Amino acid sequence: MNRALKTVSALLLGVAILVFVGYFLIYLRYTVALLQFPFDYDQGEGFELNDSVLFARGQWPYQSNEVYPFYASNYPPLYHLFLVPFVWIFGPAYWYGRLFSFLSTLVTAAAIGYAIHRQYHDKPIAVLAALSFLASNYVYHIGPLFRQHISMVMFETLAIVILAPLSRARAVPNRDERTRFFFGLLFLLAAGYTKQLAYATAAVGLLFILTRGLKRGLIAAAIFIAVAGAIFGLINIATGGQWWINIILANINEFIPGQMQGLYLQWYDLHLVLIWLAAVWVILVIARARRARSECNSGGFLYALWFVAAAANAALAGKWGAGESYFMTAIAAMCICAGLLIAEWRARAGGWDAAMRGADFPVRPLLIAKWRAIQWATALAIPFLLIAQSARLIHMPTQGRLFAPIARVLNLPTDSPYFDAQGYTQTGRPPNSIDIEQGYKILAYTRAAAGPVMTEEAAFSLLAGKEQVGNPTQLLNLAKNSMLDSSAMVDMINRRAFDIIVLKAEFYPRPVLIAIGQNYEPVETIIMNGFDYRILKPRPNPSNDPNPLFQPPRGDTYAP
Repeated sequence: MNRALKTVSALLLGVAILVFVGYFLIYLRYTVALLQFPFDYDQGEGFELNDSVLFARGQWPYQSNEVYPFYASNYPPLYHLFLVPFVWIFGPAYWYGRLFSFLSTLVTAAAIGYAIHRQYHDKPIAVLAALSFLASNYVYHIGPLFRQHISMVMFETLAIVILAPLSRARAVPNRDERTRFFFGLLFLLAAGYTKQLAYATAAVGLLFILTRGLKRGLIAAAIFIAVAGAIFGLINIATGGQWWINIILANINEFIPGQMQGLYLQWYDLHLVLIWLAAVWVILVIARARRARSECNSGGFLYALWFVAAAANAALAGKWGAGESYFMTAIAAMCICAGLLIAEWRARAGGWDAAMRGADFPVRPLLIAKWRAIQWATALAIPFLLIAQSARLIHMPTQGRLFAPIARVLNLPTDSPYFDAQGYTQTGRPPNSIDIEQGYKILAYTRAAAGPVMTEEAAFSLLAGKEQVGNPTQLLNLAKNSMLDSSAMVDMINRRAFDIIVLKAEFYPRPVLIAIGQNYEPVETIIMNGFDYRILKPRPNPSNDPNPLFQPPRGDTYAP
């Protein structure tokens, strides 16, 4: 490749890297703001914190939802167990869970970049693939939350990247292969016990191992299933069957096709360029596999299979209570596949010079001109595609000394403190001092309560030193499946046993909402992060109005 071409290619790739670095700085600013915010930013964060607190006390968070405190978790334990030492040292707080999640996104991005660099030794594309993951609106919104989603993706990505080099079958695995088998399966197990959605990645990993040799593949799969099953069974026994109820049965939710369709379209709109590049990589791998059976054993094949499986598994985002987090694995796989395609594209275009220098035949001028044109097209097209992708991901604050001028240059509306290409004007907006002040106003009510409180976000009970009562979405999931007797909870509400009730999304079963409406009255509405928090106290005289004050949600995607 001549000097001019190298210079142009480097400059354009540098521009693309700078754009994605800008997204990373925005992501970092958002993360820092969340680390300083002491309350729930996402509906489910407080329940993750409560699970960690329960584990720190030596208690299972998988209990009966029909007896006080009517609380159970619907997620596996690993994410919370990592945070137990922090609970012991710092008490209930959000910053360490958010920091752990943020670091998980960095590890995932590093694994994506490593996968590409290992195969093609293309540092710029490896860096861009890693940064493109961090630039995704979904990763930005969800990555630094006190939630287990991104930790699952981290373990999944590490597992797939570790297993990918297992490309040649051996009668007896060498030391390197045994190490890869061990850590690959270990991380698959960790992913599954972080969040149930990892089952698809586990299936892909085991299927790939089987292509490495049927006998040892079956042995590895049997060991994996035995260990995973043993852990599952022991926890279920220890919790008196509540583990099965809360982890499996409670998550068999209503499926909403329109919700699934909307989220797929949103994912496609945001990541169009990367999705198409990943799809081309899948097609290329399939075409090669048809010509050479050995290609089915390659790392490229594993990544392609992973992307297809993850994209298909994201259909579960159509469940009630699901959302864009179900696409996180597909985004990681997408970035790897797109990066591999671009890196190979560059390698093929850049390899012409060496091939021609070693040719033992006269090179025709027309052939030289053709290949130069291909090289220039490659040097121009790749940065253009990446910058075009970045333009679809626009999300940034629009106010302040730094961002207001940028917003005006980009012709973005500045009447809202945050702009997103898909309209996430609240989720993703960095919380500010006013939000913190409003949160402490809500907390003051729960701290002043002499008796128990019932809060839809756990921060207001945990930070007041009180027991969290109920996990609303879990209660609603069980109620929808006709698996919940809420009479004990309703009885406490009818007796006005709670001094304060704090409502936000009203994700409670209908009988609970009716009882609240009949026995409690709002005393103040406080706005935090753009959401209304209603503070309720017991009515002097209970109402017998059969019409509930609050209505249960229908098809809302805000829950975990």
